[in-house]
Amino acid sequence: MQKTFVRFAFAIVTAAVLLIFVFNCLFTIHSLESQQYNTFYTKSEQVIHTLETNQDELSMMKENLDEDYLTRAKAAAYVLDRQEEVSMDVQEMKYLANLLDVDELHMIDENGIIASASVTEYIGMDMADHKQTRAFLAILESDDEEAFLIQEAQPNAAAGKIMQYVGVARKGKKGIVQVGFEPIRQMEAQSRNTYEYIFSKFPTDVGEELFAVNSVTGEVLGHSAGMEQEFMAEYCRLDQLLECTKGAYKKGENGSLMYVFARRYGNILICAALPYQIILEKLLAQVFSTLLYLLIIEAVVILLLNYLVKQKVVSGIHQIMGNLAAITDGNLDTKVTVGGNQEFEALSQGINAMVKSIVNISDRISAIIEISGFSLAAFEYEPEVNHVFVTSGLRNLLELSDQEAEIIYKDFEKFYQYIQNITAEPIDGETDIFSINDNRYVRIHMLKSQEKILGVITDVSRDIMEKKQMQYENTHDALTGLYKFSYFKQIAKEILAEMPEENLCAAVMIDLDYFKSINDTFGHDTGDRYLQCFSFVLESMPLEHFLTARRSGDEFCMVIYGCKEKSEIKMMLDMFYETLRNRRIDLSPEESRSVSASSGFACTANPEDSIEELLNHADEALYRVKRKNRGGYEEY
Repeated sequence: MQKTFVRFAFAIVTAAVLLIFVFNCLFTIHSLESQQYNTFYTKSEQVIHTLETNQDELSMMKENLDEDYLTRAKAAAYVLDRQEEVSMDVQEMKYLANLLDVDELHMIDENGIIASASVTEYIGMDMADHKQTRAFLAILESDDEEAFLIQEAQPNAAAGKIMQYVGVARKGKKGIVQVGFEPIRQMEAQSRNTYEYIFSKFPTDVGEELFAVNSVTGEVLGHSAGMEQEFMAEYCRLDQLLECTKGAYKKGENGSLMYVFARRYGNILICAALPYQIILEKLLAQVFSTLLYLLIIEAVVILLLNYLVKQKVVSGIHQIMGNLAAITDGNLDTKVTVGGNQEFEALSQGINAMVKSIVNISDRISAIIEISGFSLAAFEYEPEVNHVFVTSGLRNLLELSDQEAEIIYKDFEKFYQYIQNITAEPIDGETDIFSINDNRYVRIHMLKSQEKILGVITDVSRDIMEKKQMQYENTHDALTGLYKFSYFKQIAKEILAEMPEENLCAAVMIDLDYFKSINDTFGHDTGDRYLQCFSFVLESMPLEHFLTARRSGDEFCMVIYGCKEKSEIKMMLDMFYETLRNRRIDLSPEESRSVSASSGFACTANPEDSIEELLNHADEALYRVKRKNRGGYEEY
């Protein structure tokens, strides 16, 4: 009877195992395809986000530079309108161009002829002779003394060199003052927004390809493996890619199959491809491991059924049931030790092994998680069992010591309170991300029901640190570490708007003296150290009174606040200049000097004043200082 029962049981269990295996194969291939689709979709999201972020940065840079260039053009016009003798001398024009940190400076008369310039070859040039220069004649035709034109970067009329020009109308007489700049920063920023550059920064898995295709012409615009190869395979053709928005298999080179994904972004298709061979290898690895587990389970089931058939002693069954009841009540340390015959002893061992397997289920889950490569941990608690099941990675994610982990794992109330303490305060801007320490951030999801509590914890430290780094880079100057000018103005507006009654606030514009000559004499590396030395002095000022930033080049700005009298503001400036004089920098092995800077400031007690207007007033005061008293400061 026992053999007959075992034969039938073996046939039934084997059939069930094979059926489960077939369904598992079908489900696994579908799951792998879905998983690969989600992976490709996420990467396309990252590519699109990078493109949009780069474009936003490029637009912001252009807006800031255009504003700065217009300010320099107006400053040049201001000087030339008041000092006619400057415009008659090429050397004086070169000096003024260097002072304003522009590459070219031209003065155009009422007839559209360049009457004077910092570049001798341009003098006498007729602006009407070339499309690029002709655009500025609209300023002469306008009666508005505030008329101006900011031209996009393009080849200039004289030498074909890529330049950006800004022109403004002269005051009181017909004419144009024009300044020119080499758009180096814009061109560098544009080069970082190409598909070739973006794909080169994206990590790809073995055999994986990322590429972009024009959805109108079918031209391949960028490829993660470079553009040197030929794109003749079927999956690179536009008509085939348009069928892959949900993921599809297409023929690759040599007739091999490729799993291809395409996502439309404007007139572009963001595409990804992976050889079917790699997906097949993943499938085989998973289904064979599943088959092995099923065979092991089948063997265990058959053995247990065999022991049950042979079991005849009721007392032994009752004893086993009593021990099982104790285990169900949460006494997982209970050992089943039924003796009397070999069958009961084997059954006892099987039950004990099963309990041990339940207790150590977290280790098996941990092993699966470790194989997957994700920084992830999980925990589970059931009210009937006062014990927390956790994966091995949880201790490292929460940075628990072995002693702490042992204490809270054995007592769910302590464990739950520990999790509650962590989740009490999510980090700013997030709802489910929490700080373990300054270098560790985790995302915690919990699912609560009457039967149990499940929790999943993932390590998001890298994402959060990258986000913080990106926020820092967006608001701070890369060379000096000071605030960028746009972010400085944002904070300055808040300081001015929140200024208490009877308080004063001052905007300060600062320009380093002789900086160009230092660059020319000692080199740009020394010039960079010179800027960093000056920035160190700015950063050393008390934070409760100083807000500092780098505007551009050798121009800096400050807001001095928290003062009740103008004398306090001047005392702050005196302290700044005293610190500056005591700070020296080695320009060469033979020469060192203190940083020399000129500044102008403008004060206000009105919180409704415009910070831009204050900075403009401070800039006018700075200009007077630069003309007559370098190395000092003056009030507007």
